[in-house]
Amino acid sequence: MQINSQEVTQAPGNNTVFQTWLLNSDENTYKNGFERLCALVINLNKTAKVRFGAEANVNCTIAIGYNAWLKLGLPKPLPKELVNFKAIKGDKHEAVSTSGDIHVHIRALNAADCFDMAQNIKSELFKFAELTDETQGFKYHDGRAIIGFVDGTENPSGKDRDYFAKVGDEDANFKGGSYVFTQKYKHKMEEWNAVGVSEQEKVIGRTKADDIEMSENEKPSNSHSAAANVGDDKKVVRGNMPFTQGGMVGTYFIAYASTFSTVEAMLNKMFIGEPRGNSDRLLDFSTPITGALYFAPTFDMLSDYRAKQS
Repeated sequence: MQINSQEVTQAPGNNTVFQTWLLNSDENTYKNGFERLCALVINLNKTAKVRFGAEANVNCTIAIGYNAWLKLGLPKPLPKELVNFKAIKGDKHEAVSTSGDIHVHIRALNAADCFDMAQNIKSELFKFAELTDETQGFKYHDGRAIIGFVDGTENPSGKDRDYFAKVGDEDANFKGGSYVFTQKYKHKMEEWNAVGVSEQEKVIGRTKADDIEMSENEKPSNSHSAAANVGDDKKVVRGNMPFTQGGMVGTYFIAYASTFSTVEAMLNKMFIGEPRGNSDRLLDFSTPITGALYFAPTFDMLSDYRAKQS
């Protein structure tokens, strides 16, 4: 039987909207509201392909946190690794944990298409949930992070994107779904720019202009490319986007993964370090202000929720 996954492996796009929501306290309201939201998200993704064509990359993904999964009565047992994310604290840096019940990820080549889809989503979600964060991301130059280096170089490509982003037979009840981990980072841009390009390259472990990885002899063990790498067999699909918001300059990190343990291993290596104390030097210039784990069910499961609740 064909599985209809949400479009978690799509390219980041030129424009994105990320939303974090908390359910209100009325069970009937949020269960009925989530039923309508499922229908809306399925409809928006279908009509986007008709209205804009596949090349416009207009789509919306929703994911649900652990607490909301239980409140909404979604299938049990839960996805094997869906938990409330616990903060990871190293000697210098902390991957903080923040609340989130529903996460929305909208992407498109055209900012207006993102805006329209976001308005449609908000009109439904405002009926049963509180919007705690909305961040608008944008493509910076040739796919670079706001700090000037190419982002996503290690992203899987081709069929590997499905393999690393979507749950497989190891959790058959949720095959085709995806773990979604998000962090919103703010950057210390003045300090970053002050260290100069040569030092920045040591922090990242790659050249800035040409995106060439340093050799193992050259690359510092606490560089970002070293710290975020936990093996070629353990990857995630990133959809990171730069943003500016109220004077803050940052990166919205979002990872789609077949297992959360892969993400957790990356975070441990970055924030605690291997050995302990050898943490990711990029964290001296980038501070996470959010951190939450969700699970993106398949379209089939979203459709089933509608049928069971009606």
